[in-house]
Amino acid sequence: MFGRIETSLRRLRRNLSRSVWLARLLRLPVSEGSPTRPGLVMIQIDGLSRPQLERALDHNEMPFLRRMIRREHYQLHSHYSGLPSTTPAVQTELFYGVRGAVPAFSFRDHESRRVVRMYEPDAAARVEAQHGNGNEALLEGGAAYSDCFTGGAAESHFCPSSMGWGATLRAANPLVLLAFVASNFYSFLRVAVLLVMELGLALVDFVRGFVDGQDFLKELKFIPTRVAIAILLRELCVIGGKIDISRGLPIIHINFLGYDEQAHRRGPHSLFAHWTLKGIDDAVARLWRAASHSAWRHYELWIYSDHGQAAVRPYEEVQGYSLEEAATAVFGKLGGPGMKAHPGGAGGIQTQRVRFLGGRNIQRLFSVLGMNGEDADEAHPVVAALGPVGHIYFPRDLSGGERDAVARELARTHHVPVVLSVEAPGRVRARTEAGEFRLPEDRAALFGSQHPFLDSVGEDLVHLCEHADAGDIVVLGWRDSIPPMSFAIENGAHAGASPEETHGFALLPEDTPLASREHEYLRPGELRKAGLRHMGRPAHQAPAGRKRGAAQTDVLRIMTYNVHGCVGMDGKINAERIARVIARARPDVVALQELDVGRARSFGMDQAHLIARYLEMEFHFHPAMHLEEERYGDAILTHLPQRLVKAGALPGLADRPHLEPRGVLWVAVDLHGTEIQIINTHLGLGPRERTAQIEALLGSEWLANEQFKAPAILCGDFNASPSSTACRRLAARLSDAQAGVKGHRPQCTFPSRFPGMRIDHIFISPGLEVACIEIPNSDLARIASDHLPLLAEIRIPGRQPDPERANSPR
Repeated sequence: MFGRIETSLRRLRRNLSRSVWLARLLRLPVSEGSPTRPGLVMIQIDGLSRPQLERALDHNEMPFLRRMIRREHYQLHSHYSGLPSTTPAVQTELFYGVRGAVPAFSFRDHESRRVVRMYEPDAAARVEAQHGNGNEALLEGGAAYSDCFTGGAAESHFCPSSMGWGATLRAANPLVLLAFVASNFYSFLRVAVLLVMELGLALVDFVRGFVDGQDFLKELKFIPTRVAIAILLRELCVIGGKIDISRGLPIIHINFLGYDEQAHRRGPHSLFAHWTLKGIDDAVARLWRAASHSAWRHYELWIYSDHGQAAVRPYEEVQGYSLEEAATAVFGKLGGPGMKAHPGGAGGIQTQRVRFLGGRNIQRLFSVLGMNGEDADEAHPVVAALGPVGHIYFPRDLSGGERDAVARELARTHHVPVVLSVEAPGRVRARTEAGEFRLPEDRAALFGSQHPFLDSVGEDLVHLCEHADAGDIVVLGWRDSIPPMSFAIENGAHAGASPEETHGFALLPEDTPLASREHEYLRPGELRKAGLRHMGRPAHQAPAGRKRGAAQTDVLRIMTYNVHGCVGMDGKINAERIARVIARARPDVVALQELDVGRARSFGMDQAHLIARYLEMEFHFHPAMHLEEERYGDAILTHLPQRLVKAGALPGLADRPHLEPRGVLWVAVDLHGTEIQIINTHLGLGPRERTAQIEALLGSEWLANEQFKAPAILCGDFNASPSSTACRRLAARLSDAQAGVKGHRPQCTFPSRFPGMRIDHIFISPGLEVACIEIPNSDLARIASDHLPLLAEIRIPGRQPDPERANSPR
């Protein structure tokens, strides 16, 4: 009954959904199909390092993300960006599996001989065309928002290659656009209020920057761009993402730029940068809710950052002159008259990404403000340095001695932290004020032995220097033991090899299909593989390794779970969703009730087999009801050795022959040499029926059987509260696990949405100790069935505890 009510309410909510109606008005195609098909929403929080995320979580700046970790069984991983630690490089590896596709955010294209910046449409399109051909696109058939590349998406919005909204909305008639604004009136009102608030903060920021001696024009330009990127672009991406979720697109990738934009301008630790995280957290929560109500797919939400940011001082502020002036001075010593280095874009990325909002007026504004790029002069050295990584291109070939002289002069006289040049294939010479090093072998001396990604940064830097578009000399703004610098005018930066710049994060469900890897951290390519596996793409099989190891332990984690035929509170039949709820709780033994095998109502699926296969467990199934080829009953699954002891029916009532048949299943499980008797059952709905069934359970066939000896466990759905006659009769022989934990208040498991009844129980034999009780109540658990699972961690006497497992996080 509870499930039918919620299903009806969900259907009504979908029919009234603004996103659904907007999709219809805009005549956007819907991805129709099974509602249990996997879907993926990937949210990129641009520039947020793991240390800054942890600070935000500790200060309650991102309460929804904290809830995901504490309640929704999400796990926080370190995500290594690779080098350069820039969005284009990360997204090329994520979308197409190509590492190091660009040498920096700004560089000179070896074909056109122009200095390009990756927010420029032509530059982004060229890189994507070069690396997208022949490689499977992660976002195929999906949507991309505010990304450097389309990733193969069928629809891209606010990307360099598609400024502004996609073609469908741009081509919509005015009445539809009016309906779009009217239907999202609250969202646009919210934007207006936040714009006023953000404008006030921006004005304060402007005054502070001007007082501190910042450039007046740049401070003035930053006010509208800050507001547009931190608020307007974010809200438009959320509205579009919710529409795409309502349409059932297979994969949606959204990049939130606000934090990165603020961190560039004011530093990654600044209050202004962290202020934007509150709005991003709320945006994630709204997308989460939209995904949980999708009628067309079962969506997962993954959150990650492409890279971090380091607090930096501009090189020009430290030295009193720019990198271009340093290069000019160095080349002047080579005897080349008039050799003035041409700046290839040292102003920083801030203010530039507001271009993504599109429109001719916005692009014209950039021309008026002098914010467009220029072609390089072939007669002079060119410096492309839009952050802590710079590329210097010589106007002519230099001899080995001249190249060495330039590198030494930059490092020793002009105090550039690291100057790199290719010495031989796979080998790079690094010059610093302190001496010379070779990469990759001297990476620890150059970047510190405590660098979290030391095993990768050396090889990645070699690859960067060998890139076809890399400079003749590559300069870095950081090495171990010196404060980071940027060659652009900014207070926060990324692209280089420092721990802060390269240390992103990935917040993923605990059962995400990650492949085995040599290191603890993730790379974008490994995140890509997991996404392809999750989507069920051909040629991407789930990795081995989900199966639990047989660690020596004195603890047995046993779960009882009425799965309601795998019919969720949203009306979807989804066995995999049930399996994921179980997997996240990490039980050793699972007792399931209400499983369908071969029934027409559940499309003929063998639910016991499907769940066991997903969990990589063995199982025994007993059909309480068997009609021709259709079966319905209970199962016990475990990764431990087990043997079937007995299975049979429980009595009904003679005067009510049409009651649902009930059964009982008994297995013996071997916990590292100790055999544990486990019985799983599902009792009837009426008190007379349950009384008869309890008497049968207490008889010689089951609990009084000579084989049913301690340690022993009885569990299942008893359809009876602890104060009922049935439970009181059992309590005379066995102990209620929930009542036996000191300091634990027994919790209800039914109905899953608003638990108010304690009818699922675990009873244990004397001598067993309950270490803890868990009732998973994540959003996934509350929607997967009309019951919540009940899990007890039971300590078996006579065995030595396993300290590693005892101290492991739950």
